[in-house]
Amino acid sequence: MSGVFTGAVRPGAWVFLFIFLAALLVAPFLANDYVLTILILILYFAYVGQAWNIMMGFAGQLSLGHAIYVGLGAYTTAALYVHYGVGPWIGLIAGMAIAVACGALIGFLAFRFGVSGVYFAILTIAFAEFARIGFDHFGWVGASGGYFLPVAQYSHNDVWNLRGKPIMFYYLMLALSMAAFAICALLLRSRMGYFWQAIREDEEAARSLGIDTFRYKMYAVTISAGMTSVAGMFFAFYYNNLFPEQVFHISRSIELILGPIIGGIGTLFGPIVGAVLLTGLAEGLREIMDYFGYDAPGAKQVFYGVCLLVVVLLVPNGVWPPLARALRLTGGERRKTGEGHAGRETGEGRDR
Repeated sequence: MSGVFTGAVRPGAWVFLFIFLAALLVAPFLANDYVLTILILILYFAYVGQAWNIMMGFAGQLSLGHAIYVGLGAYTTAALYVHYGVGPWIGLIAGMAIAVACGALIGFLAFRFGVSGVYFAILTIAFAEFARIGFDHFGWVGASGGYFLPVAQYSHNDVWNLRGKPIMFYYLMLALSMAAFAICALLLRSRMGYFWQAIREDEEAARSLGIDTFRYKMYAVTISAGMTSVAGMFFAFYYNNLFPEQVFHISRSIELILGPIIGGIGTLFGPIVGAVLLTGLAEGLREIMDYFGYDAPGAKQVFYGVCLLVVVLLVPNGVWPPLARALRLTGGERRKTGEGHAGRETGEGRDR
């Protein structure tokens, strides 16, 4: 890519967001149970995509083991609820603390000893695999046999204990996704956000300018880990069962990060657009195959691979930037990047 778009986000982008949000608010009243389940999945992946985007899209630290934070948040809140009757929102404090501590450990080992790039990604995979094996033998939470939360028929929605109907979980996930979007918008435009972008573009140059790269990369890892653990709490109380092979597996980590990759890494709207496209198309494909009586194990993973290949070849910066330009949601003209950074997007020029 020879240049980047330097224009700011136009007011039309916020109008687009408002209309999209309004549609999501009324969607449950127009959707059946199956469609509502798909919408919950879309919002879930939009949320975790935003959380992962802080680490990779803003600070440039590639994590391929992000499922570890979902798992830690899920198992901690579920275990405290089942064994001690601690409400999920109180248990979430412990879940976030454990996830942040794990993220801090991974970050410290990597950044203190100069582990970066693909080696950092491998380190995150290793920790997720350690967690999977450990929980596979952790009898207190069911080990490999799975951990199950009690399910009861509730006549009303109990938000405090996260017991209720799917529509309650839908609006909860919508609120979490909105909060994640707002947090990411504030972080991206903060002093720390600019430091992250400098580190992402050229860590050596950022260090030479006096930025404490170790500290700010640690901030990115821990914030991302803490936010992701919230999705773990939702996962546990929505599905009511946890299996280490399901929660911590690398395929789960890949599934979590495909949204921002497809939509546009480092953008605010990218994880949302990616989640809508990927989840919607994948479920549509499954419905078509079921309609014609085809049963092809692994078809969903193949579809994800095809989508990723198409995006890499045709829109390497994700779907959102060209979509935003087509809808005239961003302004500006194309310019050349500075010497030594040809083909890379600056923080100000990235389509958000």
